[in-house]
Amino acid sequence: MSATPYLSIRSVRKAYSSHGRTTVALGGVDLDVERGSFVSIVGPSGCGKSTLLQIVAGLMPATGGEVRIEDRVVREPPPAAIYVFQQYTRSLYPWKTVERNVAYGLENREALTREGVRARTHEYIGLVKLDGFERHYPWQLSGGMQQRVAIARALACRPDVLLMDEPFSSVDALTRVGLQELVLRLWRELGLTVILVTHDTEEAIYLSTRVVVLSASPAVVSIDLPIDLPHPRDQITTREQPRYLEYRHRVLGKLFTAEGLATGDAAASAPAAQGAA
Repeated sequence: MSATPYLSIRSVRKAYSSHGRTTVALGGVDLDVERGSFVSIVGPSGCGKSTLLQIVAGLMPATGGEVRIEDRVVREPPPAAIYVFQQYTRSLYPWKTVERNVAYGLENREALTREGVRARTHEYIGLVKLDGFERHYPWQLSGGMQQRVAIARALACRPDVLLMDEPFSSVDALTRVGLQELVLRLWRELGLTVILVTHDTEEAIYLSTRVVVLSASPAVVSIDLPIDLPHPRDQITTREQPRYLEYRHRVLGKLFTAEGLATGDAAASAPAAQGAA
């Protein structure tokens, strides 16, 4: 890793006060992210994964510490980063067509001509394989197609950093696989830096160059695990590789320990917990 990381998280804390009581969600998270990497963040339920991502996105202030992108402190949503929300039904405008939803971000972020907006809108609709659906409304699309629209709208602004908060959790298993492959392809083709928050350890290992495991609250980095799996990856053969299974064992073991499960409980629960850790 270079001396000056592309994205740097230093001693980030987040505390909430209510009714005279203070709850510490993040206890001092330190993390460096290289340009072009794909980093997934997992951890026990309620440990503050989404909170950390919102702080990185400039959507929420930290109680302490700081986030820097290219050595600039993040105090508001940085132009270099785009946030993709978990609930696509809340991120798309139901009264706008696919074309108008994708164009919306461009119209509000960049000084493009009308023709420039139109050209880039259609470019990114094509990238997410939604050609022919430009005039459809969100309610006329499947859940997976709606999330593709949300991804196209984010990428049309040509961010350097894509921040994704459990973006596949609201779709069925086969649609989820298709979206995973889409994001993996776009990450490679566009040279993005991706930070993904997910509950699914299998997903995290399959997609990522690194998996970061947070501890229970107050969260700190428990494991920072480089993922050395060859590309291109395959949903079946990659997941059968001994190295993949070693990563899975290590990450799940740490998560089960954080949740207070004994080793025997962890072994018995592993099949059911693959998508919920």
